[in-house]
Amino acid sequence: MASVPSVQKAWIYSEYGKSGDVLKYEESFPVPELKEDQVLIKVVAASLNPLDFKRMAGVLKHFDTPRPVNLGYDFAGVVVKLGSQVKKFKVGDEVYGDTLERVQEFKQFGSLAEYTATEERLLALKPNNLSFVEAASFPLAIETAYQGLERAELSAGKSVLVLGGAGGVGTMAIQLAKQVFGASRVAATASTAKLELLRSLGADLAIDYTKQNFEELPEKFDVVFDGVGEGEKAVKAVKGGGKVLSIVPPPTPPTIEFYLTATATILEKLKPYLESGKVKPVLDPNSPFSFSKTLEAFSYLETSRATGKVVVHPIP
Repeated sequence: MASVPSVQKAWIYSEYGKSGDVLKYEESFPVPELKEDQVLIKVVAASLNPLDFKRMAGVLKHFDTPRPVNLGYDFAGVVVKLGSQVKKFKVGDEVYGDTLERVQEFKQFGSLAEYTATEERLLALKPNNLSFVEAASFPLAIETAYQGLERAELSAGKSVLVLGGAGGVGTMAIQLAKQVFGASRVAATASTAKLELLRSLGADLAIDYTKQNFEELPEKFDVVFDGVGEGEKAVKAVKGGGKVLSIVPPPTPPTIEFYLTATATILEKLKPYLESGKVKPVLDPNSPFSFSKTLEAFSYLETSRATGKVVVHPIP
């Protein structure tokens, strides 16, 4: 491995606002210094999350770190250096994961850069059948879907409604509900053009939210997984005694408000499903965006029209 430089190319913000106004390309941002439990990764691909632009807009500034901040959480790449306490990985390993354990613990260094550092517990070996672009699309979305469905107590034989089924988390929630949790019936919402995608991922019922009000359907569900913030409507779609879980604050009581605690344990647990193709990556047709087009990638994500995940690749 070539020696690691002290500075790198990265996308950063120094003040709060819309991505088009505040996100800047920086050619000499510091490479993060490793803590003893961290791994330094040469980033090959990174994916974007709504959390990125919400943080950049200042919605979460009471949790934020000192600026300038290098954005990005999900990544796939190659290990180039190990902290003194790291045991699971070696230099040259192809890995994927994220830089963020909890929203309340933001870091200054993210994944939209040539190098990123993250804790060993947030990192897993990349499944051999996945490209770096595919692997980078998974971590936060699949971990959020898995932990959320677990928290909502989805189990074999129960029914689930996924609101926002074509989004990054929604596409994972449909597949996990069917393949991993053994749901007897999976319903999901999307716009007209995306209904076939929902069916291909395992949805038994694909609901066109532009033509149907899901909360008025006679059928009710054991679990409603709200990925878009439908509030009172979501509560109307659940059976008595069922659970409604939302990943978009603020929730409408009695909805469970859910925030991910990231862990590579989930990636390791789901590895057989990824390797067998039972759970597959869903990349937006416009992906990947090149590193120089990161602003365009954010502009597109902010339209809320993306399907699955928006990925940035290659990274210099």
